Amino acid sequence: MHMLAQEIYDKYELVVGLEIHAQLLTKSKAYSSDSSEFGAQPNTHVNPITLGHPGTLPKFNENTLQYGVRLGLAVGSDITYENQFARKNYFYADLPKGYQITQDKTPLCTGGKITIKVGKGTKDIGITRIHMEEDSGKSIHDLDPFHTLIDLNRAGVPLLEIVSEPDIRSAQEAYDYLTEVRQLVRYLEVCDGNMEEGSMRCDANVSMRLKGAPKFGERTETKNLNSIRNVFRAIEFEAKRQVEVLEAGGVIKMETMGFDAVTGETRTLRSKEMAHDYRYFPEPDLQAVFVGKNYVSDVKETLPALPKELKEKYTSALKLSDYDAEVLTEEKHFALFYEELIGLTKSYKTAANWMMGAVKSYLNENALEIKEFPLKPKHIAELIDLIESGAINNSIANQKVFPALVEHPELSAKTLAEKNNWIQESDTEALEGFINEAIAKFPAKVEEFRAGNKNLLGLFMGEVMKASKGKADPKVTSNLLREKLEQ
Repeated sequence: MHMLAQEIYDKYELVVGLEIHAQLLTKSKAYSSDSSEFGAQPNTHVNPITLGHPGTLPKFNENTLQYGVRLGLAVGSDITYENQFARKNYFYADLPKGYQITQDKTPLCTGGKITIKVGKGTKDIGITRIHMEEDSGKSIHDLDPFHTLIDLNRAGVPLLEIVSEPDIRSAQEAYDYLTEVRQLVRYLEVCDGNMEEGSMRCDANVSMRLKGAPKFGERTETKNLNSIRNVFRAIEFEAKRQVEVLEAGGVIKMETMGFDAVTGETRTLRSKEMAHDYRYFPEPDLQAVFVGKNYVSDVKETLPALPKELKEKYTSALKLSDYDAEVLTEEKHFALFYEELIGLTKSYKTAANWMMGAVKSYLNENALEIKEFPLKPKHIAELIDLIESGAINNSIANQKVFPALVEHPELSAKTLAEKNNWIQESDTEALEGFINEAIAKFPAKVEEFRAGNKNLLGLFMGEVMKASKGKADPKVTSNLLREKLEQ
């Protein structure tokens, strides 16, 4: 690519629309009973329907509908009452029927939006449609030097295709939008969002126009991007490439592009000069599915708290920072743990600190998910109560009680602290003994303190802590020390 001066790139505006294919977490396929599980031996999750044998009939998987409605409600879409299915005729090397069952004129969901952060504000990315369809199989080109291998395990796995409006104006916005969609489908438990395994894939429609131009430029479609980072890289490269073509007096052709993750470049796969004629027609083997208001309201009742609502609650009602809210809601079960914890303690910020500190560190160090964490929210709540009652201090809680709790989750924090003699010494008589020892040890420093060097309080505090084996209550000790030193 011939690099141009930055101000030339800056004359143009990037316009992006994304199409996301989300594989659904159903146990069986969209129109047949064979398993949709990932990772089996090639061509073992197949049956006559998947293989397109003559005389076989598809049967609709109701969970596909339920998951689609869940997602539609979560993004504020209108749910379509009469859902027709269509055949999309196209030569698929890895879809034996020779057509894909999808939705054409009646997508399940229309409208809605995903909100992303832009600078200090937010921006809504519109949703055009979400429709139900089936996946194709997988062609494997890198295992045999002479042949393409076909694995039909994926053929017929249910998908939701989420099509955005062309509202995205930068690679970063695309990255943030995709991150939000992935988090949402994981919260709803409709898709695991693992792009590396292909269970969420993305196509990016990219065009450039001069800033202020009323019409969109011609677009290219970069297919099958398999990570959020690669979506960002592909859009960045394709935007620059298009500007360079336009500046050299060329025209952008409607093309399907591939992205090479090694070189970071897009390349033409096929020309789309003539729009594909997929010859959509109604699927004769499937009746329309009618989605009534009662069905929609029943699905609505099953929706979990969504990240957007939780972030709003944490920043406004609980007065946590935006950063805290982001970290706590990053993963659904982590947020649910925190939700249970704040039902047991009113110290919301302390609870957040424990979640983002000790708990997260333990999970990372042991490569665990929160569902595998040995402690329950009640254990952390008891620990917080112990600190706030003054029975133990923060460092004892972190360094001693928390590790002991993880080893012995059957015991309470209080039991462990008492058993190991970690309860703070706030008995004035016992503390006075430690304080008198410290003062007797440094008579010259006492004089310095009284002469105005108040920084020496730390020295005496350290001595008392050492003598009490870290069990002296810092607050009580500090007050008593001051009194004694100022006599």
